[in-house]
Amino acid sequence: MSAQNQQQGAESKDGLFMSADELRDYADKIDTARASKAFQGMKSAEEARKELLERFSKPVEVTDEIRNRVLSRLKQAAIEGRTDLKVMQFPVELCTDGGRAINNSESDWPETLTGVPRQAYEIWRDKLKPAGYRLSAMIVEWPHGMPGDVGLFLAWGEARKY
Repeated sequence: MSAQNQQQGAESKDGLFMSADELRDYADKIDTARASKAFQGMKSAEEARKELLERFSKPVEVTDEIRNRVLSRLKQAAIEGRTDLKVMQFPVELCTDGGRAINNSESDWPETLTGVPRQAYEIWRDKLKPAGYRLSAMIVEWPHGMPGDVGLFLAWGEARKY
């Protein structure tokens, strides 16, 4: 698997959100590299992760195209009867505490976000929260038993009570 293919799987045209296909490709490539004991496989996975970290470290311009893409994904989820949607997945390295606050469901977890995840949180706080959306975060990947990736989820249905 070439570094160019890894990069293409981890990038989207709009620069903020990955399409479902892009996210699946990214996850597949990471899983393939992890499964391989060969040094090159691990090196490719690390390079893809570093590229994603670099890309997600810098804020992006939120365009009408990005807004429309997110709205389309939200509408599709609602059509499917869902009341929440994972809008972003990113490495825990974009959290100042390596994902500890998110993993422990601490109320101040948003303060640990950096880069594009922080930007996404601020968009939710300023625009979507007043419109009734909720935002949550959870560790969604656990490579070698350690936090690996975080998922940000938008919800619009009734809050679940556990």
